[in-house]
Amino acid sequence: MEKINAVITGVGGYVPDYILDNEEMSRIVDTSDEWIMERIGVKTRHILKPEQGSGTSYMMTRAVEQLLRKTQVDPDSVEALICATTTPDYHFPSTASLIIGRVGLHSAFGFDMEAACAGFLFAMEMGANLIRSGRYKRIILCGGEHMSSMVNYQDRNTCPIFGDGAACVMMEATTENYGLVDSYLRVDGEGYEYLHMAAGGSACMPSHETVDARQHYVYQDGRPVFKHAVTKMSDAVETIAKRNGLTKDNITWVIPHQANVRIESAVARRIGLGEDRVMINIDHMANTSGGTLPLCLWEFENRLRKGDNLIFTAFGAGFSWGASYMKWGYDGDVEAAKEPAEFFDSRIMSLDEWKQKRSNA
Repeated sequence: MEKINAVITGVGGYVPDYILDNEEMSRIVDTSDEWIMERIGVKTRHILKPEQGSGTSYMMTRAVEQLLRKTQVDPDSVEALICATTTPDYHFPSTASLIIGRVGLHSAFGFDMEAACAGFLFAMEMGANLIRSGRYKRIILCGGEHMSSMVNYQDRNTCPIFGDGAACVMMEATTENYGLVDSYLRVDGEGYEYLHMAAGGSACMPSHETVDARQHYVYQDGRPVFKHAVTKMSDAVETIAKRNGLTKDNITWVIPHQANVRIESAVARRIGLGEDRVMINIDHMANTSGGTLPLCLWEFENRLRKGDNLIFTAFGAGFSWGASYMKWGYDGDVEAAKEPAEFFDSRIMSLDEWKQKRSNA
């Protein structure tokens, strides 16, 4: 029996029209464009306004609709949909169930999984294993967040970091040597005190007191999170590269979680990879948590070529982190041309290009 691999065959995405730039952010909270760019690297972020749509499911639905148009796949042939998100519309029903109903995926089951910023990385391994089992041939993986719904716009240390958006991929069975090759995934359970939302769950249920204390927003202690993120993501990339015979000479792209431009730079230095081969869109997308990895694929799709060696890496609350090695399965410029986005060519850039743009500003 031939080995079954799980390969990505298409990418779709969606970001809200409204853009919150650093100038407007500085009128909301005590900050500045210089402060944000120096510490985080974010210039603008997309924000979902109530008049445009409601919740993470709205953005994911739009992304899935684009994916189906681009791939020209019969919705009835999709057998599962997995949503990686920390901002579901509701505790229940699942975000996946809402998308399945709205899009009309009549043959699919679905569920949500929550691993914060590492969610999509974990979802790829889950989806690939469904396909490797031989029982499923075509599934959709979504990653995205309505981060503005849980950002405290009185906290200057966290509110400039995050944005809203969602993207998705089609993953299919193949007997060719393409697709997700290997994953190194970890959780240590040590990160609660540094990165969490204190209230809203069963351990600390909503009350007047928790609302008044503003405990329903993201809390982050930046220094230890930064330190752990650099170390864990770098170690994970190094581990996955070594055990798959990958070096700076044959890695085409590293796709890191878009948390902080300094983290991306540190990961690239650790493995000796030129920063022109590190995908970066944090400057105009900000940190969309579970959405950062698929949104990078969405924007960089037209630069990808069949056979490219990609390493994904992410770090999130929990702490949860890891890296995955994928051999890309198609020439992206052909697929990207089916549903062009006007800002792609003008905005996507490598880390080197981003630094050059900043130095010229």
